[in-house]
Amino acid sequence: MGVIIIDGSTVRDFVNNETHFKTSVDAQFQALDANNDGVLSRSEMRTAFQSMRLLETHFGVDTAMPPEELTRLYDSVFLRFDEDHNGTVDLEEFRSEMKKIMLAIADGLGSSPIQMAVEDDDQSFLKKAADLEAAKISESS
Repeated sequence: MGVIIIDGSTVRDFVNNETHFKTSVDAQFQALDANNDGVLSRSEMRTAFQSMRLLETHFGVDTAMPPEELTRLYDSVFLRFDEDHNGTVDLEEFRSEMKKIMLAIADGLGSSPIQMAVEDDDQSFLKKAADLEAAKISESS
């Protein structure tokens, strides 16, 4: 386990580095595409969000949410990704929405640094952003 320190510029630099960002997002897409058909179904996206427990917790504390409300939340998130409304999320749609999400995180962080505890094998985009920044710093020294 380790601690990373990031701010908005760390995240924005990661997104703006097209090679690193594309590679990271593409790998995440492939990991989520359980049946390897090249698109993410509503079910695959829901499984991913359930595993991250993004919608069932509030600052890490479980919240009781009726199943129908949870389904509406998952559906609304899926529709944000499914830009052409064909019922699946392709790689370009996934990249586009992940870029929007990451840039919104960067805007939210602004110049205020935060500390995050991460596992050594953490593959989150925020950890990858911090790793990219650390690599740039070590190259310049």
